[in-house]
Amino acid sequence: MSDNAHADAVRGVWAAVAAFVTWGFSPLYWHLLNAVPSLQIVLHRVVWSALFVSAVLLWRSGRGWLRQTLAGQPKLGWTLAASSLLIAGNWGLYIWAVNAGHVVEAALGYFINPLCNVVIGVLFLRERLRALQWASVLVALAGVVWLTVQYGGLPWIALTLAVSFSLYGLLRKQAHVDPVAGLGVESAFLFLPGLLWLLWIEGHGGGGFGHGYGALNALLLALSGMLTALPLIGFAYAVRRIPLSVAGLLQYISPTLQFLIGVYLLGEPFDQARLVGFVCIWIALALFVVDGLRGGRPPREAELAEVV
Repeated sequence: MSDNAHADAVRGVWAAVAAFVTWGFSPLYWHLLNAVPSLQIVLHRVVWSALFVSAVLLWRSGRGWLRQTLAGQPKLGWTLAASSLLIAGNWGLYIWAVNAGHVVEAALGYFINPLCNVVIGVLFLRERLRALQWASVLVALAGVVWLTVQYGGLPWIALTLAVSFSLYGLLRKQAHVDPVAGLGVESAFLFLPGLLWLLWIEGHGGGGFGHGYGALNALLLALSGMLTALPLIGFAYAVRRIPLSVAGLLQYISPTLQFLIGVYLLGEPFDQARLVGFVCIWIALALFVVDGLRGGRPPREAELAEVV
């Protein structure tokens, strides 16, 4: 490897780490906004991220970026419209979970996500699993069953986050588009409904942007667009410069940090029964990673990774 290529790879690793660390610490950011209803946080995230991403794309590609993105792909708009609804729902559930005291279960969802991707691949892409992949899925299923029995109900937050994000990844995998431009199109679909909904809330006395929730909350809401877009841009920069296997392993930084924040900073309960279920998931992930490394293939979640 030449010196320039080595330096480029190092920059890629640091960009990936920065993106995953940002996503990992994001529960603390959303927790600072716990005085704001979760729906309003999501709507602000949609509106401000659309403005920020549009500004980036205008600077990078000019006013014709939307036409250039959709040119020659008649089905791309419909695909990104569907993916925009999935990611908006994922954002909404995640922010609600953080501010309702379910950070640990949300982190579980993103630990499960790569295994869910495997199942999605079998169901929709007719992929065949190897022995260790089957073992990882079965061990993860045992962990989910254990948690369901212990707590009297499915860990629905984790499963909904994992499934919605996997389906989102499936759609984005089939949409041949630059990640940032794709986010721009998704944001364009969500922008007007999000803005009108916010204006309706404000007009009916339910909003508080700029006054009711205070200046700090208003600033945090406005900056949520950058928090959404910048890690994606960093990740897109990284995966062009480092192997997907490296990006896939680094991706576990995010749910690990979220888990630690939920237990040690936000004080969420984590008893021995829940630990058993998580250990099953972690063993399943270990089997999954070992299979990927032995097969010379990157962990599958890196292929489907997008912003949260």
